[in-house]
Amino acid sequence: MMRQAVIGQFIPGNSFLHRLDPRTKITALTLYVIILFFAVGWGYAAMAGLALLGVVAGRLPLRYILEGLRPLVFLLIITMAFQVFLTPGTVIWHLGILKVTREGLVQGLYMALRLLLLVMTTSLLTLTTSPIALTDGLESMMRPFARLGVPAHEFAMMMTIALRFIPTLIEEADKIMKAQMARGAEFSSGGLTARARSLLPILVPLFVGAFRRADELALAMEARCYRGGEGRTRMRQLKVHAVDFVALAVTVGVAALVWRLRRGV
Repeated sequence: MMRQAVIGQFIPGNSFLHRLDPRTKITALTLYVIILFFAVGWGYAAMAGLALLGVVAGRLPLRYILEGLRPLVFLLIITMAFQVFLTPGTVIWHLGILKVTREGLVQGLYMALRLLLLVMTTSLLTLTTSPIALTDGLESMMRPFARLGVPAHEFAMMMTIALRFIPTLIEEADKIMKAQMARGAEFSSGGLTARARSLLPILVPLFVGAFRRADELALAMEARCYRGGEGRTRMRQLKVHAVDFVALAVTVGVAALVWRLRRGV
């Protein structure tokens, strides 16, 4: 299950989303995330429809995207439980001190859907944008802040490497867990304290491996004479085309619709 995470992975292609300028995709994703927190009622349907449209435009298998959301099941259950049991309102079921309210159930479903859409749209960005293009896009968008002393290139490189290493670390954690289980380790038995202790044989080698990979990456970059972003040139220059304006127009249109639905409630 752990290897099914899709955030940070890149699938080469020539779809509509693949051809978009990375700055366009970052801007559209930022607007999507902001307006998602203002969605209410049918606004969530509009946001979900836009996310599904992105899957189609990226020519990505919907089953692959949904399987990548499976690691979030436990987090979704916890999020919904907090909303269902702690939100005051009309009680529809109770057992002792536990009370399920209609308002809490609705709020829990909205929170779960919001989390799913956040992960889904973020995955669309990484799946259809190469690490190099993502770094160039972030650096270009943060370049105006360089006058304030913000290291735009280094910051963009750091964010891209972090995203790229997510699937790598998840895969390594999965290998470590299977190796420990082959040696007789138990991760699903016992109380909360016992389960927390059983994670130590996974976390320690995982952190050691992460630091080792970081050191190897630093050595590889130094061997290629990497000295930061100053004076660097690019083989491919970023250019905005008509398809970028179409994508932004669709995103802005859905955002305006969601905002109008919110004002109408």
